[in-house]
Amino acid sequence: MNGAPQHGHNLLFLWSPPRSLSTAFLRMMIQRGDHLVVHEPFSSLVVQGYAVVEGEKISDQRELLDTLQDIATRRRVFVKETTEYRYEIVDAPEFPDIGCHTFLIRDPEAVIPSHYAMKPDITCAEIGFEHQFEIFRTVHEGIGACPAVFAAEQLATESEVVVRAYCERVGIDFMESALSWEPENRDEWSRTREWHADAARSKGFDYVPRVYQDRVENNAKLASYYDYQFPFYERMRSFLPG
Repeated sequence: MNGAPQHGHNLLFLWSPPRSLSTAFLRMMIQRGDHLVVHEPFSSLVVQGYAVVEGEKISDQRELLDTLQDIATRRRVFVKETTEYRYEIVDAPEFPDIGCHTFLIRDPEAVIPSHYAMKPDITCAEIGFEHQFEIFRTVHEGIGACPAVFAAEQLATESEVVVRAYCERVGIDFMESALSWEPENRDEWSRTREWHADAARSKGFDYVPRVYQDRVENNAKLASYYDYQFPFYERMRSFLPG
């Protein structure tokens, strides 16, 4: 296994580019029932100017991080966040030590067409791998150890293996019962509901790949995004377990 266990944190972060099965992972964490699950609070701040955590409206990244830390003194917290934006809080010297940071990656050749189909005016930066790698590098250097990195492709095909490994890395019990659930829309992702139709229909991590009309191989703009973002994905991939 790549990296040492990161036990002792009540605050877990999962950082992932959009369209990387991170909402399915969040759905699994909801099914566990032993964490407060917070869906994309930092991107909510960017998009709508505020995030809501346990009924509290928060309009500042520092305040948000302080709130999450405070809640984590009383109960376990899992935060799923996407990396289409660069978050200023990453520059805070204490950021690497706040909670346990984990990372989910997916081949950008699959990510980019899926993201473009949802948002045709997407910019290259919003693909998210560069931002994700910056967070990974900041945490890696800050804690002096490799944070946990997992692949969405393996999560889809070997969900029990990946989830077991994740639980071991972050120091929580593996719950086989959380690998499946009833299809439903969730209040947790109400702001971005249209992005999570597959997650709402899902019963587990099974994923059926789609073929999109615009792809990296037939769209010059998407190809340029791929060429820019792939090196960051490749660096992250080198830290996968095994």
